[in-house]
Order: sequence, then structure tokens, then C-alpha cells
Amino acid sequence: MAKKTKKQIERDEQIYQLTTLVAGKFSLQDVLDKLAEAAVKITGVKACSIRLLDEQAGNLKMRSTYGLSEQYRNKGVVSKNDTVIKAAFAGRAVVLDDMRVDDRVKYKEATIREGLVSQLTVAMQFRNKAIGVLRLYSPRPKRFDEDDIALARAVASQCAVAITNAKLYAEAIEGEHIAEQMRLAGAIQRRMIPQTAPLIPGLDIAATYIPCFDVGGDFYDFIRIGESCVAVAIADVTGKGIPAALMMSCFRGTLRAYADSESSRDTIEEIINKLNRMACSECPDGEFVTLFYAIIDVKDKTITYCNCGHEPTMLIRDGQVTELQKGGLVLGVETEAEYEIETVGLKDGDCLLFLTDGLIDAANFDGQFWGRQRLLKTAKKFTAGSAEQMVKNILGYRRRFVGLARQVDDTSIIVVKADRTVEPEFMK
Repeated sequence: MAKKTKKQIERDEQIYQLTTLVAGKFSLQDVLDKLAEAAVKITGVKACSIRLLDEQAGNLKMRSTYGLSEQYRNKGVVSKNDTVIKAAFAGRAVVLDDMRVDDRVKYKEATIREGLVSQLTVAMQFRNKAIGVLRLYSPRPKRFDEDDIALARAVASQCAVAITNAKLYAEAIEGEHIAEQMRLAGAIQRRMIPQTAPLIPGLDIAATYIPCFDVGGDFYDFIRIGESCVAVAIADVTGKGIPAALMMSCFRGTLRAYADSESSRDTIEEIINKLNRMACSECPDGEFVTLFYAIIDVKDKTITYCNCGHEPTMLIRDGQVTELQKGGLVLGVETEAEYEIETVGLKDGDCLLFLTDGLIDAANFDGQFWGRQRLLKTAKKFTAGSAEQMVKNILGYRRRFVGLARQVDDTSIIVVKADRTVEPEFMK
């Protein structure tokens, strides 16, 4: 593997520093201004602007700039139906090589007066919904290449989380009661968790999250990597309340910034090392993050993973169970911790069961835990059905065991079934 240059290392560090804006207690405008400045310094361009979508007005309002004049800031309205904006919201990175002659530019005279020539626009998305755009400007034509696009996407990913958290935090501090703050913290957490599993030919995926209180530390996510790969992350952040929810959002933003297929060329080991350094910096003493991170390659039929002190994912094949345990320490304890990566081959019919400890630590009124053995016995009964059926049946059997006993930990479960010969039931 090629050794990173000093410039690449500095850029990685600058992107990492954005996480302080995600977890910090800043006002929305402070966050926007800091992000605009950071985007310019990280990418090395002349200027940056951040526009946020106003759904009611149907346009994007200029909320912050760096390196642009007040006159240019106020040049006019940008509609969400603008050609460039629509393309960015559709997921494209839009590059204008020469704004002076490009018909997609609405305010050419203002652009020429400002001395701007090329432009790069990427959407800031939160839970797959565009909330605004990040724009970079240069006085040189044809300034932006693939590396700039990848870097802009990484910055935009962090920006989206930081902006959303700043909004939610502003709402939280306006509340007069702890109950209201906890409700908002719960909203932050639930926004981190995908509402639906990705549709990937060759894989049948289902997942669910069951909180026991308004807020908790469980988290999972899916990140598409190219045409045939998907990254699966499941984590448990210690702590409760708004700090835990903010830490989770910080962790999610950092994970997506480094793991996104179009904004990172890092290996799993590099991603884990960066997440660990972030957790060591941001987690208070005595708190940490457990994580199981894996990349499933449908084409090569493999799962490559790292288990950072988390409940092992279970590979069920022909009634036999293999626990995926290779990895290392929990994140947030030792900055120089080393992590082991393992690749395991998959066969059609294999079932992967990802979980957090709340699934097996559920107890009944007699104080008996449901436990790993009951989980495995139940899971084996339903390997022939769909992933969705397995999730529902596992939770149903557990509910029958614990009854109405109050639980003290959240439950997260992901089931991934591999079969390239059969179209997943939910895609029919």
C-alpha cells in the first residue's frame, strides 16, 4: 500500500477536526461559519458557500460563506429547481469548468465581478435527504478533479450531520424540562438509524432497533460501496441522554465520512484506527464505543470485518454457527490500539446475524437472561425463510420469554442472508 503524503495526512486530520463541530455545543450559525472556513482550508480553494433548503419557500437560502463578498452573497435567489441544484440533490457532484460561459449559471455578471471561474457543487444529505448544498469556487478554469470531488463529499457528509445536530441542540436547550430534552435526544438517535434496509441483489437484509427509553447508545448503518459491496456497521455507545445521542451522531458522521465509497480509499484497518482516535478524543473518561464493522462483497462472496469489543456477529451455515471475533479493543480506550482484520468466504444460504447485547441480555421477571443459546436455537429454526421473517421470529420468541418485564438496554438486530441464485423476497 502506498504511503500517504504529508498533504493527505493533513487533510485527514482536518476532516477529523470537523467532528468537534458535530458533537460540540455550538449555535447553528457558528457551525455554518466554521464549516465554510474549514471547507476552504481543507480543499485549498478560494471560497465556499453553504446554502440550506427552505422547503416552505422552495429555494436555498445563503447561510454562510468564506472568501466571498457581501455583494456576491446577496446576488439573488437560487431555486431548488435550478438545474445544478437538482443534479446535486440527485446525488451527482456538479462541476462547472468555466462559469463565465456556462448556461447553467444564472448570475454570470456577479460571478465575473467576483473573479470566480470554476465551481463544484455537492449536496449535504442527512438520512438520504438533501438539506442543502456545499459549493466550492476557484479563479482557475477546470480546477476540480476526482480527488476534489471525493474530498468535497467527505466534508459535505460531516457538514450535514453537524448542521442537523446544531438545529436539534438549539431545540433541546429551549426546552424547560428534562423530559423534553430526552425526547429531542431520542429524535437525534432515531435519525441516525436507517428506516429501511438497502436493496442489494444477492443479499436479503432486514434490521430493527427497539429502544427501551427515549435515548440509548445503539446504532447501525448501511453504506453502499460500488455495485457489489455494502458496509454494515453496528455499534453501542455507552452513556445516556443527550451527550450519548450527540456522541452517536458524531460517530456516525465520522464513519460515513471515511467509509463512503466515493469519499474514501481507506482500508478497514485505517477506518477503524481513525474512529478509535476520534473516540479517544471525544468520549469522556470511562465511556467508549463497541463496533462491529464489515464489508460484504456479493461478487466475491466474502465478508471482511473487524470486531472492536462488540458482540460477535454469528455466521450460520448448515446449522453450524461460527462467531466472527477477530478485531481488538473497544474504541475510545487506547489511541494506539491495534486491530485485526479477517476475511471469511460466504456460500449461498449463509446467514449473518449482527446484534447488540440488549438482544441477549433481556431478562424475565425471575431475573433469567434470554441468552445467546436461546437466540441461536431460535435463529436456526428460521434460516430457510426471509431475513425479515427471521428478525420478527427472533423478537417474538424473546418477547414470549421475557413477558412484560421491563428491559434496561436497547435492542438492535440485523440479519443478512446470502444467496446470489434467488432474488430477495422483498424485491419481488
